Amino acid sequence: MSMVVNAAISRHPDPAWRGRITASLIALILLWPLLIASEFKPWILLDAQSLGATWHFLASFFPPAHSKDFLVLLMQDTWQTIAIATAGLTLALLGAIPLTLLATESLSISRLESDRMRLASAVVRQGARWLLVLLRSVPELVWALLLVRILGLGPTAGVLAIALTYSGMLGKVYAEILESSEAHATQSLLKNGSGRLAALFYGVLPASASELVSYTTFRWECAIRGSVVMGFVGAGGIGQRMDESMKMLAGDEVSTMLIIFVLLVACADLVSTFLRKRLS
Repeated sequence: MSMVVNAAISRHPDPAWRGRITASLIALILLWPLLIASEFKPWILLDAQSLGATWHFLASFFPPAHSKDFLVLLMQDTWQTIAIATAGLTLALLGAIPLTLLATESLSISRLESDRMRLASAVVRQGARWLLVLLRSVPELVWALLLVRILGLGPTAGVLAIALTYSGMLGKVYAEILESSEAHATQSLLKNGSGRLAALFYGVLPASASELVSYTTFRWECAIRGSVVMGFVGAGGIGQRMDESMKMLAGDEVSTMLIIFVLLVACADLVSTFLRKRLS
């Protein structure tokens, strides 16, 4: 009997099934305390009162609001959301690019110099990396909350919040992309007297441009989503309009704004695909 069982086990289509099951059980055991700590209780959704409230709320979504006055206001808020995301990302690039040049070791000219120059460069490089950590550690929503208190309600707080957080994100990922690219051309340029910018444009950028553009457009898409969320704390755009509609329980207006939001993200994805194809 044991020989039959062993033969059946040996004929299992996945030879690593025991390891997969063991890893799944270990992951479940480790995940369970985290689920308890987060008070994750999905069965609350099946409560009769919750189901009734959900049905009443979703029923108000149809038909979506489509009056002319509302659509005009919504287009203005949508354009403001795009403007907030684009302006914030542009400012983030202005901060991220210099920090990327400082934080990327493969673009360091001091590696070819004396030990004193190497030490000073290492200190500056580490300082730039810690600044990137500081900027991306604070979510844009928290920056928006702080800036709304300082600057007042409006899109300026949203633009600056995106610029601060995304400069840290972009700088970190840009540095990692440049570090992982082929360094032979870059080192040859630096050894022959080239500067950082020339080494970047002619050594690293040709091989990394597609990946850099892809990540930048992805961050622009995230900035659009983030600007919507920051609207709930008074940073302008379609998010602020959605917050007002939610407070008035105007589900039809919320439904229209969700449709516009999905279209915005879809358009951002199309732009990203187009740019990647042009650079490939």
